[in-house]
Amino acid sequence: MQLTNRSKVVSNKVQTAMEQLYLPGILKGMLITGSHLFKRRATVKYPEETRPVAAVYRGWHVLKRDENGAERCTACGLCAVACPAEAITMESAERKKGEEGLYREEKYAKVYEINMLRCIFCGLCEEACPKEAIFLTDRLVDTEYEREDFVYGKSKLTEKVDKRIDVSKRQTLEVAEFKKLPGLKHNEMWDSKKIDKGHKH
Repeated sequence: MQLTNRSKVVSNKVQTAMEQLYLPGILKGMLITGSHLFKRRATVKYPEETRPVAAVYRGWHVLKRDENGAERCTACGLCAVACPAEAITMESAERKKGEEGLYREEKYAKVYEINMLRCIFCGLCEEACPKEAIFLTDRLVDTEYEREDFVYGKSKLTEKVDKRIDVSKRQTLEVAEFKKLPGLKHNEMWDSKKIDKGHKH
């Protein structure tokens, strides 16, 4: 009994003597391979030569500093909670007297690690961060031989004071306009003296 109309008739064609030698198939394959010699190469000589990368490409993370060089991260843990791969771990500490220029808030990330093997580069960490402390950049993650070398700490994540990383292309126009509104305290450094004087922060 035929259940559907999609049945096909399969023929068992007897091969000729030439077809049994497979010479026509080999010659056809060599012609296809030889035709690619005169076409544009599909590969590049990386790292000497690189391909253009989209401005919103999500790659190697960076922990940003503010305009004064202080670390923005306050170790609130929202990025770790938002991470679906549970690739982010951190350990918080309190800022000591005299470290105001190093850390933006009274609490900072003493240890901040991202397991690049677990990270899926979804960008949820930068969306969850209320301090604009973490961004994904267009930099490619380095290749390593050992698994533990893919656990990036602050030494690899925090941007250098004299070598800032531009992440303006990852911010939408709406965010840029929002930051220009007067009266917002989002990007203002913490100042305990204002609290002592009764000012709102």
